[in-house]
Amino acid sequence: MTATTPTATERPPADRPEPGGTERASSFVGLSRAMWLGFVRDRGALFFTLVMPLMFLLLFGALFKNAGTAHVTIGQVGQVQILDAVQGDARTELQKSVTITKYDDERTPLDKVRKGKLDALVEQGPDGKVVLRISAGDQVKAGAVQAVVNSLVQGANQQASGKPPAFTMVTEQVEDKSLKSIQFLTPGLLGWAIASGAMYGASFTLISWRTKRVLRRLRLAPVSIGAVVGARVAVSVLVALGQTAIFLVVATMPFFGLKLTGQWWLVIPLVLCATIAFMSIGLVTGALAKTEEAANGINQMIILPMSFLGGAFFPLDGSPGWLQTVSKVLPLRYLVTSSQSVLSRGGGVMDALPAMGGLLAFSAVLCVIAWRFFNWDDV
Repeated sequence: MTATTPTATERPPADRPEPGGTERASSFVGLSRAMWLGFVRDRGALFFTLVMPLMFLLLFGALFKNAGTAHVTIGQVGQVQILDAVQGDARTELQKSVTITKYDDERTPLDKVRKGKLDALVEQGPDGKVVLRISAGDQVKAGAVQAVVNSLVQGANQQASGKPPAFTMVTEQVEDKSLKSIQFLTPGLLGWAIASGAMYGASFTLISWRTKRVLRRLRLAPVSIGAVVGARVAVSVLVALGQTAIFLVVATMPFFGLKLTGQWWLVIPLVLCATIAFMSIGLVTGALAKTEEAANGINQMIILPMSFLGGAFFPLDGSPGWLQTVSKVLPLRYLVTSSQSVLSRGGGVMDALPAMGGLLAFSAVLCVIAWRFFNWDDV
């Protein structure tokens, strides 16, 4: 075998100089430009790197803008000296953080505290005992009310210096004291799970069937549109009912201790109406998006703000009034609040029926929009 010697084209000359500073800078600029173009052309990377963090900044900034000055509502039954004695400038200052409504008896305000429409109920018993009744449904507001009333009690006692304390405060929970936080976490997390499942299921199915030409074949087949839509609704409803059953079974285990109160079974028709409402959102995103990646981004931009603004993760009491008004047009808010009412606050049919009607009306509007943008083919 004859050895071969590398030619000049195969081997660089030994005296070739190393790349200079200008060449290295040019290479760096070229690579940086290529990487930057790759980043800005990747819509998924742009969304999760820039849009989503900015969205959370704006959302949490608006939600907690007034978190340090939470306003509470108190129902006063009869005469309560520590409240009635606050007059003049002190009364004006107190009203900046507390709204006090007087009632003749405790029946109405007690029911409002249970349902979350009042933050607390205050009565004065014999021997200066101030009875404060709160709900375990909102620990933040309960703590704020206790701090306000306790400060008033301490102030009244300090004014009578040198004497035994004229007032004492007793705090009572309006619900069964055996209730735990899971009683109020379950409706919110269940609502978020149902909304996510229905939205993603509807949008991804529509896009997948369109891109794979399944819709075209169904259009030519002897199958009615009603049968196709009905099948999708049936599957989504079964999934939602399965989610509900799993959540309730797990939450009612002794380890978590969820106790179903009131007409809890009303959560089933609520879930059915909500599933249709969230499916309608998924149909709109599936009709507008061309790919599953695009639909995922759109769905994320909808479901995440709606979960926070709908009260699925925490109450919105400390958020600005305009933000609470915006949340009233979101379907998740009605599912969460109504489910919480029938599951843990002893609510009944009249607490669920308006929410069910609103969810179905929302579905009708969104279905019309989805039909307007619907395409059988991927064009």
